[in-house]
Amino acid sequence: MTPRTILFISKGENSASTRYRAFNYFPYLREAGWSPQHITAAQGPLSRLNILRQARRADVVVIVRKTLSPLFLRLLRKASRRLVFDFDDAIFVRSNGEPSRRREQGFRRTLAACDAVWAGNRYLAGAAARLNNHVSLLPTSIRPEKYQLEVEKPRDCLDLVWIGSSSTQKYLVQALPALEILAQRHPQLRLKIIADFDLETRHLVTLPVAWSEETEARELAASHIGIAPMPDNPWTRGKCALKVLQYMAAGLPVVASPAGVNADVVTDAENGYLSVTEDDWVNHLDDLIGDETRRREFGARGRQRVLADYSEHGTANRMLADLESR
Repeated sequence: MTPRTILFISKGENSASTRYRAFNYFPYLREAGWSPQHITAAQGPLSRLNILRQARRADVVVIVRKTLSPLFLRLLRKASRRLVFDFDDAIFVRSNGEPSRRREQGFRRTLAACDAVWAGNRYLAGAAARLNNHVSLLPTSIRPEKYQLEVEKPRDCLDLVWIGSSSTQKYLVQALPALEILAQRHPQLRLKIIADFDLETRHLVTLPVAWSEETEARELAASHIGIAPMPDNPWTRGKCALKVLQYMAAGLPVVASPAGVNADVVTDAENGYLSVTEDDWVNHLDDLIGDETRRREFGARGRQRVLADYSEHGTANRMLADLESR
């Protein structure tokens, strides 16, 4: 039996959304009898002709997160037997949360052209459901076993950890006043930044670590507490809590802002703390810094939360069920 072909179109192989919404599911798709393929949506007529050529040969075409020009979208629609839109960000607004007529129009146009939508969280699914009748919730998920490493943590210091990129650096900066207060109370405190930047601080010792897919799990497991500060606005409500899931899978207790999926994943005072004000951040981190037993308990519960609801295997089953249903 010839495998059915599913073609993922994204902005590039190195994009986080491409890894977590497409590539990570290729093994599950192959096992279920599909032939998954990927192509980058590069500019230029030759690139677009190649995309259309591959789309005509595919049984299903999935656009990952990217909105397309009106003309190319119409051509892709005609070339595709079944067209799906997959997204894990509130791409219908600006990244500061403000409205954008251009982004909203692109979003509406894309969802109207697609047969189905895969949304990364409930907020995004709700936005999509107003424009498309076939919306499935496929949460951004991870492979928990990747993070279950036996790694010795430093004993002479206590490491908070944040993982991200320069585009979300501003979210970490908003937590710095609280972290500076804590650094004066706890001289052993450090902030490990797994990213492509470092921060200037007064009292807080920072430990910049260049992000690498090969080392991220070990760096997280070697830390003590994961942090995820983030403001609440229409953009951040579309965030899918990837860093929180990674912290939890690594067995870390979490202190996070109650924005986006953070508030769904973190159960306050059970597997982490939800913090709004500066005092919240100081008090909750102070509590975990001083209580190793609580850190272990929160970390164990967080890992179970990921295993139960945010594992790739479970989300792959949802994806396959949607593919087989139509």
